[in-house]
Order: sequence, then structure tokens, then C-alpha cells
Amino acid sequence: MPTSPDASGRRERSRGRAADELRPVTLTPGVMKNADGSCLAAFGDTRVLCSATVEEGVPAWRRGQRAGWVTAEYAMLPASTNRRSPREHAKRKGRSMEIERLVGRSLRAVVDLRRLGELTIICDCDVIQADGGTRTAAITGAWVALHDAVAALLEQGALKRSPLTGQVAAISMGYVGGEALLDLDYPEDSHAEVDMNLVGCEDDRIVEVQGTGERATLGRPQLDVLLDLGQEGIRQLLGLQRQAVGHEGERALGGR
Repeated sequence: MPTSPDASGRRERSRGRAADELRPVTLTPGVMKNADGSCLAAFGDTRVLCSATVEEGVPAWRRGQRAGWVTAEYAMLPASTNRRSPREHAKRKGRSMEIERLVGRSLRAVVDLRRLGELTIICDCDVIQADGGTRTAAITGAWVALHDAVAALLEQGALKRSPLTGQVAAISMGYVGGEALLDLDYPEDSHAEVDMNLVGCEDDRIVEVQGTGERATLGRPQLDVLLDLGQEGIRQLLGLQRQAVGHEGERALGGR
């Protein structure tokens, strides 16, 4: 079992949360006028602005395959952290590239690309305030933005059938002070012995698991505890996504 580097006792969580409790989460769609779909995802003090843009055509390597493409870009705005982060002009940060690939993989897990035709949907995830869990907020919010872009294509008659086959959301978990916690904020994440991210969809199906033993190793029983925590969190996030997209969600999810 992971042990705390600080034996002084259990840390109290932000907002007095229980170990298995999410931060306050809001998913606000339609926040950008010019985007085909958009969502402001707030996980506690973390804020990620997600937008989806539909473009004609596909990358060169996909031409002629009669299938579309869904991809993502991720960036942190300079003032999103307590110390200014320089803009990534000439040289992209490895972390940003890793996260945007994760977001893209996660979204494609619930998209039938053949139904898109030769269209590309780009989901941009810009962190405007960071307090832990930016990648999980990006994935969860990007799905709402993607959904609304698909709904618009259906409304316009550009698509005959929705390419969305389901929902996808993500959450963080970890051991902090020897205790399994859900949805880590930055102070918790920075002190975690074990830090994990879970990407999942309906019926507890897992898209991706990322885990690191920062200060301790992890046994299989402790891994199961974290996965159970994460899957319960994802169930709650899927419910919030359904609330965010409203009744139109039934049509845009017609590809199930």
C-alpha cells in the first residue's frame, strides 16, 4: 500500500470533499459564436475552453479511404498557472503534444469515422486556468463540443447518420497520504504517491489508463480501488454531459 511521505496525518480536501467526491463540475455548451461546437469545462478551479471546428477534406494520408478524421490540439494560456507559461510558438512542449494525442484518441474511440465522409473535426482545448486535471477536463469538455458540431452537421443535412457511437469522459485518481482520492486538484496531484488518469465510456468500458508511481509502487488490489473510484466518477461525468447536450443529444448519438 502506498504510504504518505508526510506522517503528520490525513490532509483535508478542498471544499471539504469526501475521498470519492468530484470537484464541482460544470459543462457549459455554446460559449463560442464562431465555433461549430464549444464547451467551457470547469472542474473546480480548472477551466478548459473546448471548441470543435469542421473542415472539408482529410489529411493526405487518409484521402481515398472514404472516412473522416477527428483530432485535437491542446495548449495552456500564459496566465493559466500562478507563474506565466510562455506561449508555444516555435517549439511545442512534449507534454502538450502528449495530451492532445490523448484527447484525439479518446474522441475517436466513440466516432465511426466512415460516417463522417471526408470531413475533419478539430477539437481545440485551451486551458484558461489550471488547478489539476486539465487533460481530463479537456477530454470531457471536448466531447460536448464534438457532439454539438455533429448535431449541427445533422441539422444542415451534411450528414445522414451520426458518427457518434457513444460518450467519452475522463477523470483523475491517486493515492495521497496513503488514501485513494478521486479528481485530484493541483495540491493533491503534486503530493500524490500514485497518480492516474482514466478515460472511459458507457458500461464501464475503458478507453485508456495512464498511471505513474511518483513516490510509491502500486499493488493490484490498490489498482482496483483506483479503477473503481475512476469508473464511478466517469459515470457521473457522462450524466453531466447528457444534461449539457439536452434532448438534441438523442439524435446526435443515433450512431450507437
